[in-house]
Amino acid sequence: MKKIGFLVPSLIFLVSTLLQADAKIPDIVTVGWLKKHYNDKDLVIIDVRKEEAFKKLHLKRAVNLPTFKYLFDIKNNYKLPSLNVLKKVFSHAGIHDNSKVVVYGNNELIWAARFYWISKVLGHKDVGLLAVGFGNWKKNELPVTTKIYHPKRSDFIPKVDNSILETKLSTFVAIGRDIIIDGRPPEYYKGLKSLAKRKGHIPTALNYPGSRNYDINGSGMKNMKELAKMYKNLPKNRKIILYCQDGADAALNFLVLRKLGYDASVYDGSWLEWGNDFNLPVER
Repeated sequence: MKKIGFLVPSLIFLVSTLLQADAKIPDIVTVGWLKKHYNDKDLVIIDVRKEEAFKKLHLKRAVNLPTFKYLFDIKNNYKLPSLNVLKKVFSHAGIHDNSKVVVYGNNELIWAARFYWISKVLGHKDVGLLAVGFGNWKKNELPVTTKIYHPKRSDFIPKVDNSILETKLSTFVAIGRDIIIDGRPPEYYKGLKSLAKRKGHIPTALNYPGSRNYDINGSGMKNMKELAKMYKNLPKNRKIILYCQDGADAALNFLVLRKLGYDASVYDGSWLEWGNDFNLPVER
């Protein structure tokens, strides 16, 4: 009986340890979850803020991948970088098949959402967005540092998921068939402003700005009940194509809609491609 009494707590500890090691990462990661799993063996933390902000202070063991340096092809209408480039970026960040990846940025969560969506496109499922921007947690709740961490390089193998990646052609064909959502601010959707040569929006598109998914003042993502009310008029039996200015707001809409059970995908070229192509239709 003494042996059994000794083995039972040991077995419970072993099972608990294994469960924690295999814990799947939530799409929206709370500070509490990250604190609990900070020392998990395969945890990779990505910081998408600008390099100067990262150097001043960042989460311990975080790898800096500034959004506009690594997550956009600026010379090609801010589309996705090539597959070879992304493979190198993920490999140098130490991301491998078993990695649990947490990405964070500043209070504008759309930039971290861009990395989240790219990870999904590349077939890496175990990725989550930190629900708040950097520093929006209690003092000493998460470890911060100025030291630069150099991860062990991996050999990341992309497994591209084309079902969540739309093109100019597939978006054009979807007009009048699927639901199209414009994630830009209302003044851009209405055609009052534009960063492209033309103003307006893709015909039939509805306006759900990506910035409405979170509180810009720092409290982070809105709770799922509130978000569900925001999108309640969208039918779940139809495909939804998302776009915005450059694919960042659309990426956050993607995360939220997928979590709410919608069949959503992102038009990578977004308005910077569509609005500059005079062969494509525009509504104002």
